[in-house]
Amino acid sequence: MEIITGVERRRRWRDEDKLWIVAEAEAPGAVLAAVARRHEVSRGQLFQWRRQVRRGELAAAPIVPEFMPVRVMAPPAIAAPCVEKRAAAAPGAGHEAASRLQSPPSSPGRIEIVLPDGTCVRVDDGVGLTALRRVMTVVRA
Repeated sequence: MEIITGVERRRRWRDEDKLWIVAEAEAPGAVLAAVARRHEVSRGQLFQWRRQVRRGELAAAPIVPEFMPVRVMAPPAIAAPCVEKRAAAAPGAGHEAASRLQSPPSSPGRIEIVLPDGTCVRVDDGVGLTALRRVMTVVRA
């Protein structure tokens, strides 16, 4: 609910809000007039936004990548293995898999990611972005 006091002015809609309302209006079974009424927008305005989306004039802002702080450290004389919390609970994880998880990074192209809860992920430079994103999503859950 929006309460307008004083002189009524034109509302400024963010692109994200416009896209959200257009998506709601184009959902199967949606009634355009009902969607417009629910968001207190005229049907003509909603038709204009739909036209802009179809022409490519109204689109979502590009996703800006976020960077994480990185700390480069000299390798210790004896590398302490990372303790993998989920390795013991994984069904079918053999002795070989557990020893591979606890081995210190040896190649220069390997990255070790240690999360605040102590979970450790080691990644070689050949891993794809999609695979790494899937792993990090599961580890954070």
